[in-house]
Amino acid sequence: MEDFSNLIKPELLVLIPILYLIGNFFKQSTIVPDKLIPLYLGLLSIVLCGTRIFADLPHLTVPVILTATFSSVTQGIMVAATSVYAHQIYHQTTKK
Repeated sequence: MEDFSNLIKPELLVLIPILYLIGNFFKQSTIVPDKLIPLYLGLLSIVLCGTRIFADLPHLTVPVILTATFSSVTQGIMVAATSVYAHQIYHQTTKK
């Protein structure tokens, strides 16, 4: 069985703190309602992961595009979830 360190591609790990900062920006502004911040971060993460994954493709065929799309969505969800989870851990452990 794979360990958890292999679930998120190493080159996409940099998005976790970036999404964390974007989430904090959303929280401090009135641009996005609080309840929609995880959804917006998820969609943004999917787009950013897709950009990175599609940039690495050597050629475009239907199977390659479908695989890259699936990978973009799953990686984007995991990266966003990790970022939101990290925020919640920080928030809960520093709450008085």
